[in-house]
Amino acid sequence: MKVHETRSHAHMSGDEQKKGNLRKHKAEGKLPESEQSQKKAKPENDNGRSVNGAGDAASEYNEFCKAVEENLSIDQIKEVLEINGQDCSAPEETLLAQCQDLLFYGALAKCPLCGGTLICDNEKRFVCGGEISEWCSCVFSTKDPPRKEEPVKIPDSVMNSAISDLIKKHQDPKSRPKRELGSADKPFAGMMISLMGRLTRTHQYWKKKIERNGGKVSNTVQGVTCLVVSPAERERGGTSKMVEAMEQGLPVVSEAWLIDSVEKHEAQPLEAYDVVSDLSVEGKGIPWDKQDPSEEAIESFSAELKMYGKRGVYMDTKLQERGGKIFEKDGLLYNCAFSICDLGKGRNEYCIMQLVTVPDSNLNMYFKRGKVGDDPNAEERLEEWEDEEAAIKEFAKLFEEITGNEFEPWEREKKIQKKPHKFFPIDMDDGIEVRSGGLGLRQLGVASAHCKLDSFVANFIKVLCGQEIYKYALMELGLDPPDLPMGMLTDIHLKRCEEVLLEFVEKVKTTKETGQKAEAMWADFSSRWFSLMHSTRPMRLHDVNELADHAASAFETVRDINTASRLIGDMRGDTLDDPLSDRYKKLGCKISVVDKESEDYKMVVKYLETTYEPVKVSDVEYGVSVQNVFAVESDAIPSLDDIKKLPNKVLLWCGSRSSNLLRHIYKGFLPAVCSLPVPGYMFGRAIVCSDAAAEAARYGFTAVDRPEGFLVLAVASLGEEVTEFTSPPEDTKTLEDKKIGVKGLGRKKTEESEHFMWRDDIKVPCGRLVPSEHKDSPLEYNEYAVYDPKQTSIRFLVEVKYEEKGTEIVDVEPE
Repeated sequence: MKVHETRSHAHMSGDEQKKGNLRKHKAEGKLPESEQSQKKAKPENDNGRSVNGAGDAASEYNEFCKAVEENLSIDQIKEVLEINGQDCSAPEETLLAQCQDLLFYGALAKCPLCGGTLICDNEKRFVCGGEISEWCSCVFSTKDPPRKEEPVKIPDSVMNSAISDLIKKHQDPKSRPKRELGSADKPFAGMMISLMGRLTRTHQYWKKKIERNGGKVSNTVQGVTCLVVSPAERERGGTSKMVEAMEQGLPVVSEAWLIDSVEKHEAQPLEAYDVVSDLSVEGKGIPWDKQDPSEEAIESFSAELKMYGKRGVYMDTKLQERGGKIFEKDGLLYNCAFSICDLGKGRNEYCIMQLVTVPDSNLNMYFKRGKVGDDPNAEERLEEWEDEEAAIKEFAKLFEEITGNEFEPWEREKKIQKKPHKFFPIDMDDGIEVRSGGLGLRQLGVASAHCKLDSFVANFIKVLCGQEIYKYALMELGLDPPDLPMGMLTDIHLKRCEEVLLEFVEKVKTTKETGQKAEAMWADFSSRWFSLMHSTRPMRLHDVNELADHAASAFETVRDINTASRLIGDMRGDTLDDPLSDRYKKLGCKISVVDKESEDYKMVVKYLETTYEPVKVSDVEYGVSVQNVFAVESDAIPSLDDIKKLPNKVLLWCGSRSSNLLRHIYKGFLPAVCSLPVPGYMFGRAIVCSDAAAEAARYGFTAVDRPEGFLVLAVASLGEEVTEFTSPPEDTKTLEDKKIGVKGLGRKKTEESEHFMWRDDIKVPCGRLVPSEHKDSPLEYNEYAVYDPKQTSIRFLVEVKYEEKGTEIVDVEPE
């Protein structure tokens, strides 16, 4: 075996070297003399309180700790912990702190959530070292931990020590003081912060907020921790205050630093929110999870996908440049990707293992493991193996070390059991993910120029076959890690994700848990979810709205992007042979641009303009204008003639991300993945539409810098019987089984007197949006639900452009 390249940045710090020396001393049974205090235990009065500072429990505890450290060996410390039922597996420095706490305040009881062992975390809180499940470490946290209401047990060796009398005075539970920990929720403690310019909140608001969180506010930059400004200040040239801060080398950060620090109860890295440095984020070496979310999104979006699928050689190996291919033997591809997201421990990591064959070379084994978004500190090695069988055995051994499971049962039968603190495989499919195989920006113009389709249709297909809309969608969802192909997953993996989601949805509906038990339930699911749906920015979900946005909707988007990846395939080669026409043919549809002078075009524009309300992002409102309207006929969708045979037909708006459109055209609409009491999922596993273009526009709008989008118009047959709701139905299963048409009544409705018919008997509920009598409805606009895809037929795709309407000016207090 020959090692070509190794990389590991886990260098030992001075503190770690010091700890290494400590262990040598402690192995002999006593703490090192260099770490012992030279002071003797202070005399005490009859109440066991320090004579100097009677009643000050914290001061007394410090003196007690010194006495324990000076007089008890590490073996005695372990003996005390063991006899009182405490865990002794922690590092020796931690064991000393545990013993001191136990002898003074009493033995800690077990964690009320998981039965694990409680430990003190940085003198701020007590946390649990156990596991909620094999996916998630325990999230229990408290400043006032439960303690055993019984005398502390003292082993004979300690009873015979020099401090036995001191220890005995704290045995009685009734006389124990209550431990007061430092504040864990004051992120600005000890900081002086200066504010400048027009922020989203007034300076007075932030002054109170900063002081409440332990900091102080200064009107100057002298001696401050940082200067908080609006990012726009740099564009305006700043002020003398900002220039002065820059000259002094002080951090100048965005308001997001204040917001995130308060929300996370911890001061965030200042450099991640810098607004004046010309250095790139990559140059600063800041891990993605420490960056401002907008900066992280830019980084991930611009990153090139490093592995496109099961046969993709990982880019960093450089072996693809030498003709490298994934090693295959006996039907097995030796290429595995893994993920672990443990929100209890704050872990979000990935791992790559590959065997790669290279012409005229030995077999190569590549291994990489690291924290998501922290590539410079990843463990990485590339090894050349002369013995093929030895390399295969080493690969299988590594797989078992990483997952706790055997390789062949997983690769052949997908049999695997998640083990605590171990990675879980991301089951890649044998194809090319669209972020790699789709048309790149430089190919788009050439591809459409050489396309034989109508120019408008060619441009539309070009959008659907380009990388951009899929990269944006995954970036918005935080599911765009460059190391793993989330757009090329097996159906088995997607099914596993769906099952985990549905199981948790049912759990949420029936659970009665509250408080930390409810938090643990959500943390466990979130860890499972973001281990399966590998994310650049996983989060602990808290409620059904977040479950809908970050799990249900995200799953549907990833599922649809996987469909797009398979249809688009590899378009990285020559674009002169008209690949757009080829993909259009594979779609099995007919798409034609609607004449702008036709009645259909005028009807669509009128329907949109009448039922539209501006999309609002922060203080900016966006109007919409129609660019083109496309008529659609697809083999996977009921034709207009077929749908006209059904009763109670309505032309309705359907919201969809651009990234999901290709799947809708290719396969037709799919019902929602689950039932949740929020818009879009309120009526269960249904296809949901609206009579308001304003509702669909929320889904079509993607980003301020991406003003183009698509809205879908479809004919839906509601059936002979339509059930109306003003609140989420308790039983959606009956609706799904009976396939009853549903209308959810919103707080706004379209003026019925303005409705008209299209194509003889298809109702178009086009009318001004007016307040309805259902002021307490959870829906803003009316929603319609059908449960059979054969009851819907996509008729038009409306290409729109979002345009800024104006900005709301909010007065802020001057400095």
